Amino acid sequence: MFQNYLEVAPWHIRENTFDPENHEKSESIFSIGNGQMGQRANFEESYSGPSLQGSYVAGVYYPDKTRVGWWKNGYPEYFAKVLNSCNWIGLRVVIDGEELDLAKHKVLSFSRTLDMKRGLLQRQCIVQLSDGKKEVELVAERFCNLAEPDLGAISYAIKPINFSGGIKITSYLDFDVQNRDSNYGETFWVPLGAMVGEHSGVVAAATKKTDFHVAVAMRNLWLCNGFDFETHAEGTIDKMGAGNVYAFPLEQGKTYTLHKHCAVLSSMNHPKAALMQLAQDRVAMAADAGFESLRAAHVAAWAEKWKHSDIEIEGDAAAQQGIRFNIFQLHQTYTGEDERLNIGPKGFTGEKYGGSTYWDTEAYCLPFYLATEAPRVARNLLQYRYKHLPKAIENAEKLGFSNGAALYPMVTMNGEECHNEWEITFEEIHRNGAIAYAIYNYIRHTEDEAYLLEGGLDVLIGISRFWAQRVNWSEAKQKWVMLGVTGPNEYENNVNNNWYTNYIAAWTLRFTRESIATAQRIDANKTSALLTTLQFDAAKELDHWAAIVENIYYPIAEDLGIVLQQEGFLDKPQQLASDLPLNERPINQHWSWDRILRSVFIKQADVLQGFFFFEDDFTLDEIERNFNYYEPRTVHESSLSPCVHVVLAARLGKIEKAYELYLRTSRLDLDDYNKEVAEGLHITSMAGTWMSVVQGFGGMRIINNQLHFNPMLPKQWSALKFQVRWRKALLLVSLSADAVAVENLTSEKITCFVNGKPLTV
Repeated sequence: MFQNYLEVAPWHIRENTFDPENHEKSESIFSIGNGQMGQRANFEESYSGPSLQGSYVAGVYYPDKTRVGWWKNGYPEYFAKVLNSCNWIGLRVVIDGEELDLAKHKVLSFSRTLDMKRGLLQRQCIVQLSDGKKEVELVAERFCNLAEPDLGAISYAIKPINFSGGIKITSYLDFDVQNRDSNYGETFWVPLGAMVGEHSGVVAAATKKTDFHVAVAMRNLWLCNGFDFETHAEGTIDKMGAGNVYAFPLEQGKTYTLHKHCAVLSSMNHPKAALMQLAQDRVAMAADAGFESLRAAHVAAWAEKWKHSDIEIEGDAAAQQGIRFNIFQLHQTYTGEDERLNIGPKGFTGEKYGGSTYWDTEAYCLPFYLATEAPRVARNLLQYRYKHLPKAIENAEKLGFSNGAALYPMVTMNGEECHNEWEITFEEIHRNGAIAYAIYNYIRHTEDEAYLLEGGLDVLIGISRFWAQRVNWSEAKQKWVMLGVTGPNEYENNVNNNWYTNYIAAWTLRFTRESIATAQRIDANKTSALLTTLQFDAAKELDHWAAIVENIYYPIAEDLGIVLQQEGFLDKPQQLASDLPLNERPINQHWSWDRILRSVFIKQADVLQGFFFFEDDFTLDEIERNFNYYEPRTVHESSLSPCVHVVLAARLGKIEKAYELYLRTSRLDLDDYNKEVAEGLHITSMAGTWMSVVQGFGGMRIINNQLHFNPMLPKQWSALKFQVRWRKALLLVSLSADAVAVENLTSEKITCFVNGKPLTV
């Protein structure tokens, strides 16, 4: 079922043979990035086989049309596309008149390695040319510079093994690119200009409609056997590209190395008028510093990232590789340096799921950054939503809500909704609750209550106003109800009283009331001024919220001792996921949508998402009964699903189930569980993998505002070690089968609880 062609090792991902059938998957898995730009693991030289060429610049997108004949009021105006940008890695290699192409030539040996510790993509291969005699060795290495995120660099070495001959190699920049999901071959870039020098070039283009400008510059340097190699270049130029063409004799046994330095700058960070010149200046500085110097700074930056975010697992190489791969990709995608950016579900690894943020960020990603980075990184994720609050209010107004009610988008680039499935976009409103929960999570983790008066309270009030208007009073039930929603289980649409949505709505109303009181305690005058600005009628609104909280409807099945996912759930044929034939899995690739909607099968945690967030509200027996009922009906066909179940299973002592699902979440992409990794990786669910380890097996909880660890290791692991930032302290937690050690790496004394007993460190 799974595609296990990758070597298992603690710090690297490696494939040791070249199979074109795996190439697009490898392009995703071996992707590199630095938070500002990213690049799929495409070959530098030409490749005529199946390939998804992908180079991406953070924040740059295109608003594709959504208007169709059945367009209705409230539909989003566009669907955001993450755009393929300038191909800056490109080389065209011609040896003795024959263009190098691994799809056409015999590959005698091959290895492609992702060095996760140092953030390097490496490749080595020996290729036989079509005469069946000449053999060429290629050794390539590249990185997207984590220390200077507008820079990328390539080292590309060619050695003729058993012949001497001639080579013509073109190092180029190409903006004549498309997205695979383009409609009718549509292109998204218009040329702005290009220039070429003897060993350099620059090209700039702008996006249609949104008018983002991107300029990419290159500088090429040659070595022969490690020493400077003087060679002449002819320039090539067209409106969408620039290139340097080198032609010289190859001598048998000698290694000819091209160092290609590139600068990728966008109008997100620089003035448009100066962009081309700034790109040339940056790449000139990079070339002067040299490949080895840039590489050293990049490797040092990665060492700093790993210092506090690494997780060590002893005794289980597959589990170790899986968690490091997930952490590595998270750091490549988001560094927290720019509050305008967020964590796209594919990061820089593919085009699917256009948009820069889903509710995944708040529900799954925030805990990782809270525990592994300085508080400002998580704060920037919250600020992203605060700055989009006016758009969230506008989104709600389009649907008929008023008085500052805010509905945050399901998918967005700039705060506007850009997801075009009605049942998801306007029914999957539980996302609002995840944003409120993120504010709660941030404050309890950092004690930064001041954030309430610096954006948090504005957001909470907007969301609470939405919930207060979204419910309605049912005379039949004598309860507040919420109709026509889609819960986290997207295999159910347009249901009434989804338990999780109702629960998180009521929780948000309660938390917002508490937050107003907290803000008043911090600064009564500032709070009063804020509430006046928001035209908040405290007496009227707070009383209304309290009434909803006290009397909202929750569907339950008393005879089963469980809450119901939604009204009518028991009307469905009650089957288990284990009843499904393997040849019908995943069902989203084999069943009609109508059949899926009428089935009992659950895509991802829905009821259990609520028990995960609010487990302190329930007894262990209540959690177990609901877990035992819903998990067997869950097909885990969302990348976000396994991690929630791991944490709950570990809490319940179901360690084998937790371990099974941990491998699924940590190796989802490495083993291509869902047979879709060629489209890109599942970045946001990777943060869920971190939660699986730290909150699941490490048993980390915040109970009554205190940090707790109740660890339970799977038998496959002999030891586990991780770090957690908590308040002003940094803790190193070391676990084995019979011991728990907590070391405070700072001078800030704290008390935590280990297996229920207080420990001061």
